[in-house]
Amino acid sequence: MTNDPKIPAQEQDRMPADEHEMTPAPDYEPRHPGVGKLKGKVAFISGGDSGIGRAVSVLFAREGAKVAIAYLEESEDAQKTKELVEAEGSEALLIEGDLGKKAHADTAIAKTVEQFGKLDIVINNCAQQWLDEDLTELSEERLRRTMDSNVMSYFFVTQAALPHLKEGASIVNTSSVNAFAGMGSLIAYSTTRGASLAFSRSLASNLADKGIRVNTVAPGPIWTPFIPGTMPAEQVEDFGSGTPLGRAGQPWEVATAYLFFASSDGNYYTGQTLHPNGGMVVGA
Repeated sequence: MTNDPKIPAQEQDRMPADEHEMTPAPDYEPRHPGVGKLKGKVAFISGGDSGIGRAVSVLFAREGAKVAIAYLEESEDAQKTKELVEAEGSEALLIEGDLGKKAHADTAIAKTVEQFGKLDIVINNCAQQWLDEDLTELSEERLRRTMDSNVMSYFFVTQAALPHLKEGASIVNTSSVNAFAGMGSLIAYSTTRGASLAFSRSLASNLADKGIRVNTVAPGPIWTPFIPGTMPAEQVEDFGSGTPLGRAGQPWEVATAYLFFASSDGNYYTGQTLHPNGGMVVGA
């Protein structure tokens, strides 16, 4: 059972939004002692500064991984995550910039390998979203920005990473419950999450003979900077209360799915999806 703090009305005027401005603060802390599931591994985590990415970074560090944390521009959140990783006795590398640009994705992976000497795990998690209830009002600039962040970065990071990944490596891509159920107020975002799901399934088939596993995590309503950065304040209040569990999920409750796929626990899983969504029934 997790605490269920009431989420008050709030909003931020930027995307990506800032975790340090949220009330209550998202819960990223792992619940169990590490047992070395990722001992000696190196993980690259996009969107690793906050939200689900922060929770994954900290959990991976607890399990023994060194972590490269890639983020767009949220330096305060990123520095906090670096400190949390180091508090777990591991090492973190911060990499700022837009992974939707191929040159930066190439540089980010190169910096990771230069710093840590190898790469074992890729977590494609960065994303942006905006409400777009009226498709005719969706601007080309915003659509392209969403696609660059949520789709193109996954391709560019993976392209750069593949020459460094050996048999036994793992790639985990973030999708969403909206890839399965759709959401009328998040058309562009839902479309990109469908793309990341198809990317995972196709890539899993492509890389199976190389012994590289590719899987997907499709979260439901999780209390992350996405929410106050996307929704009007009145919609944020009591966010997630409509799920069967009656509350929003916390980032730590999602991070365990990434650990499962990234570790040897998930050795016989590729092309699969886990659904930490509070009980929302969707197609697999």
